[in-house]
Amino acid sequence: MQSPPEPLSAAVPLERAGPPPALHDDAESALADVRARYAASLALLRDRMRRFLAGETLPGRARAFYPRVAVVVDTVARAETPLAYGFVAGPGRYETTLTRPDLFGAYYLEQFRLLLRNHGVALEVSDSDTPIPVHFSFDEQEHLEVSLTPARQLLMRDLFDLPDLAAMDDGIANGTHEPEPGSDGRLVHPLALFTAPRVDYSLHRLRHYSGTTPEHFQNFVVFTNYQFYIDEFIKLGHELMHTPRGQAPLFDDGTAPGAAEDDEEYVAFVEPGNLVMRRTGFPLEPGDFLGAPPPRMPQMPAYHLVRRDNAGITMVNIGVGPSNAKTITDHIAVLRPHAWIMLGHCAGLRTTQQLGDYVLAHGYVREDHVLDEELPPWVPIPPLAEVQLALEAAVAAVTHLERDELKRVMRTGTVASTDNRNWELLPFRHSATTPERRFSQSRAIALDMESATIAANGFRFRVPYGTLLCVSDKPLHGEIKLPGMANHFYRERVNQHLRIGLRAIELLRRGGLDRLHSRKLRSFSEVAFQ
Repeated sequence: MQSPPEPLSAAVPLERAGPPPALHDDAESALADVRARYAASLALLRDRMRRFLAGETLPGRARAFYPRVAVVVDTVARAETPLAYGFVAGPGRYETTLTRPDLFGAYYLEQFRLLLRNHGVALEVSDSDTPIPVHFSFDEQEHLEVSLTPARQLLMRDLFDLPDLAAMDDGIANGTHEPEPGSDGRLVHPLALFTAPRVDYSLHRLRHYSGTTPEHFQNFVVFTNYQFYIDEFIKLGHELMHTPRGQAPLFDDGTAPGAAEDDEEYVAFVEPGNLVMRRTGFPLEPGDFLGAPPPRMPQMPAYHLVRRDNAGITMVNIGVGPSNAKTITDHIAVLRPHAWIMLGHCAGLRTTQQLGDYVLAHGYVREDHVLDEELPPWVPIPPLAEVQLALEAAVAAVTHLERDELKRVMRTGTVASTDNRNWELLPFRHSATTPERRFSQSRAIALDMESATIAANGFRFRVPYGTLLCVSDKPLHGEIKLPGMANHFYRERVNQHLRIGLRAIELLRRGGLDRLHSRKLRSFSEVAFQ
């Protein structure tokens, strides 16, 4: 019997020794250095992997590293800024690993510029000591149709770095990260919420769950728990793509998105499978032909109304339940969106509510439990004024209601989210801990299974959030939809509700991103990157 190949020794020299660290006084040169180092690392890994899959015996371990950016600050003094980000907390060394400069180039450039402006210190770019897992080195379009024998699969672990979950935890975002000393003995503090391996992991998960590549995701995200909203979004997206620029009133109040902003208007609509539809008057691009209908719909399909500045709208059907809500927001958070909101149906808990009324959440009862370890339930999830005002203004604009009439159809209050879809079946009034009693004590006016999770993860990841729900039944009061009522209800309300959400996003975008990223979401010892 043939013995398995001996594993390579850990003492085998590394294959890539990158250039020495470099100091940069301008953001563009720092980003160019990051791009060059990342490209060289990927080139090595891709070359070695192709040779390995072809059956070649590699001379040693194929290892390359993520680029790293660092700043050393020796004083508490810094430039004054109205922004809630772009500066470090105090003296020390701060660094983070970086990935996918092709995707995050504009984001990195902004963070670099803010650090240079606020602290006046050089940016140090170098190769980190964090290896790039070979799984994260290939493009979406590269498919490796190779079957490896069990012996070659084992050998692969000795020749390449595989994803290491220990390097991907959310300790920084959760506030539990403990800085460790660097080579000079000085504590090294994080510059960003997410390390490069954590970002890469989420980018791969997004493809799996949403059916589209991260490149298509926009900076404003709408979550829903019903397919009816997705159907309406697809309809609106197709209508917009077939309408020439400046002639498409997307909202009930006649506001045409992008009509006065030629370089930032909606130019494409993308569906699962990376199916791209370009707007009338805009030429097709080479990547548009790479999409194909998926053999089956992904678990949480995403649809993208794309703008040139990436400030368009992504809509995701998360389905029902807090687990999906946590999963998808865990991954979308690495894209650093400007805001996400929840649009969906809920149970009305007050006798004065009518089916079809709106609920604007200004507080959350978290009985979803999926985030209890990362974000303890005692942490308050505050409402964000900018999002609240935008949602309220959008309801008024789309319904054409004011003052008392507006209050009659939209109520502001606490939303409770539970992980028990059949909470109504629990014994009522025979215990001090029944859901009914807890919801009453909390002053909750509505109940669903996702909103508190989405808001809590927005708080945890510093992503502005908001919730606008529509009452679809009142189980505490015996009001549930009869056969036939459901379809009528959805036809009456879904279109209007969706347009309200889209209108709110337009208002948030026009209100300015510097106001949207609130200090309310930042801790007193915060990372510099937004």
